[in-house]
Amino acid sequence: MSDRPDHKLRHKSLGIIFLPLSILLLLSMTVAVAVGPVSVPLEKVWQIAFQQIFPDLLETNWSKGQANIIWDIRFPRVLLGVIVGAGLATVGAVLQATTRNPLADPYLFGVSSGAALGAVTVIVHLGSFAGLYSLPIAAFIGALCSLLLVALLSSRDSQLTSDRLILAGISVSFILMSLTNFMIFQGDQRAAHSVVFWMLGGLGMARWSQLWIPALFFIGGFSYLLLQARVLNALMTGEESALTLGIDVKRHRLYLFTCCAVITGIIVALSGAIGFVGLMIPHIVRQIFGSDNRRVLPLCAGIGAIFLVWVDVLARMLLSPQELPIGIITAAFGGVFFVGLLLKRQN
Repeated sequence: MSDRPDHKLRHKSLGIIFLPLSILLLLSMTVAVAVGPVSVPLEKVWQIAFQQIFPDLLETNWSKGQANIIWDIRFPRVLLGVIVGAGLATVGAVLQATTRNPLADPYLFGVSSGAALGAVTVIVHLGSFAGLYSLPIAAFIGALCSLLLVALLSSRDSQLTSDRLILAGISVSFILMSLTNFMIFQGDQRAAHSVVFWMLGGLGMARWSQLWIPALFFIGGFSYLLLQARVLNALMTGEESALTLGIDVKRHRLYLFTCCAVITGIIVALSGAIGFVGLMIPHIVRQIFGSDNRRVLPLCAGIGAIFLVWVDVLARMLLSPQELPIGIITAAFGGVFFVGLLLKRQN
């Protein structure tokens, strides 16, 4: 009975946090859909969306071109940005908790390198073998293969250990990336530009026909990870402490790592390699809101989504009408973030 006031207080504080966060996300999405080389008034964004869903309820006072830009191009792009930002930030938080390493990142475990290798194989050599789904399928297969390789290298006595997991991930990442670069060098140079752009990340592949795939995997994966928040809290205290609490560390670490790899693989398959989101956002959230993963995971998802939506706006506007790869901007933010950490630790 003594836990109930704290329990109610925690949920009340979560509500206070998530309400403005949800409003900020909605406003960010609205602005992101409206701005671009062809700007559309903010009030028309949701009018166009509503009219597309319920075509007989609203009179159209906009051009067909505006409707196509808003509904067919920008809405899928912004929604993919929400999924990618939320997914990468959540996966980063889980990996940092699971490995007890504050520098753990979705791309530290070779998943993005494997996805890049699969995608480059299609772009440079294989060509379209499954139509519009060729690139995502190849990237996802590459991500899963890299996951299997990392798991095999990091296993010791049938156990996944944190240190070996990180070292194996770094090793696999460098090996696969070198293979990717070799394939680009040996392949058709006319495809090099599209390959490099994909490796640096972007949301240009967003289509309504494909959007349900990352959405479904993210919702399912996030729900599972949120249910494991207490396990993550226990793992953060150390393996011995987690074992004394009756937690099967080996089994839970394997499940959590697999779930993170699947989410990352799906994301990378559609957005390319976008780094540092999964490293920066969990750091910031834990510094401000504490380390309880029941709070950290939803906040990482919300803040990660908002962050990447605005990064995509910058990517579209800085060199308009040319589009800047998102990975360049997140890498710049990541560099500044690391400098800030370094200066903070020196003081």
